[in-house]
Amino acid sequence: MDSELASLAAAGATTLVSLMVTDSWTHARELVGRFFSRTGADVATVATLDSVRARLLDARAADGAHTADDLTAQWHAYLQHVLQAGPATGDDLRDLLASLQRLTDTAPSNPGATVHNDISGGTQHGPVIQSGRITGLTLHVHHPAGSPQD
Repeated sequence: MDSELASLAAAGATTLVSLMVTDSWTHARELVGRFFSRTGADVATVATLDSVRARLLDARAADGAHTADDLTAQWHAYLQHVLQAGPATGDDLRDLLASLQRLTDTAPSNPGATVHNDISGGTQHGPVIQSGRITGLTLHVHHPAGSPQD
């Protein structure tokens, strides 16, 4: 494989994995899915994207930079294989990479930014929680004597 195709595969893998942790992932997944469909990849390859993303998000929560590096290396190898096997050309991958790069350019630059919410109106007699995902949470709320319980 020539160095240009190897560079394209590396850039594609890096961009793909970096988009997995952004709000642009849904659109990126569609683009990558179409690319793999055109190359004759089986449905399992496209489904693998979701499991890889889940692993990456779990690892990111645990500060797993090595996982991102490992996943990038795996997708780099897979993209090289697709290019060497012939179902996709460098132009196909270059077009995909350009589309993914546009998504990267429009993705928020700091996905870990702090969000501030205000609650107004009404009376809250307990915790108020806003979250994208909560697992294993137990709240113990003490109601003082004489306070109304909803």
